[in-house]
Amino acid sequence: MPRATKDAPVKAAPKKKASASAKASGGTRGKKKVVLDKFLEGQLAELASERANYLRQAESLQAEADSLTEDREPGDVQFDEESGEGDTLAVERERDLALSAQARAAIEQIDAAIDKIHAGTYGHCDNCGNPIPKERLKALPYAALCVKCKSGGLGLR
Repeated sequence: MPRATKDAPVKAAPKKKASASAKASGGTRGKKKVVLDKFLEGQLAELASERANYLRQAESLQAEADSLTEDREPGDVQFDEESGEGDTLAVERERDLALSAQARAAIEQIDAAIDKIHAGTYGHCDNCGNPIPKERLKALPYAALCVKCKSGGLGLR
C-alpha cells in the first residue's frame, strides 16, 4: 500500500457499488422482510380487487364527463324556460367528475393500505396506534382509523 507523503496524499480505496437488487428495493439494509399470514394475503387480494374496481369506475366516469362536453360548442346551450338541458348536462358532468375524484381518492387509500402491509404496519390506527379489529378490516380493507378515532369519540359522552 502506498505511503502518504507531505506532497502526495494516499487515495482512498474506491467505494463498493450497491448491487442492482439492492438499488431496486431501495436498499434493504436495516429492513426486515414482512411475512404475510393468510389474513394479510387475503387482504392484499381484496385490496387489489377493490383497486381495479375503483380504477374502472374512475376512468369510466371521467370518460362520461368528457363525452358530455365533446359534442357541444360553448354557445350551444339554450337557457330558455322550455329547455333545462344546459343545466342538466352541467350537473351531470359535475356529478361524474366528483364521483371520479372520490374513486381516485379511494385508490390512494388502497395504495396506502398496500404499502402498510408491506411495511408491517397494516392494521394499526393512524391516529392512536391501537390495533384495528380484523372485522373492521374485513369490512373496509383500507381502513386507516379504528372505530373510536373515526367516530371522533362520539360514544364517550
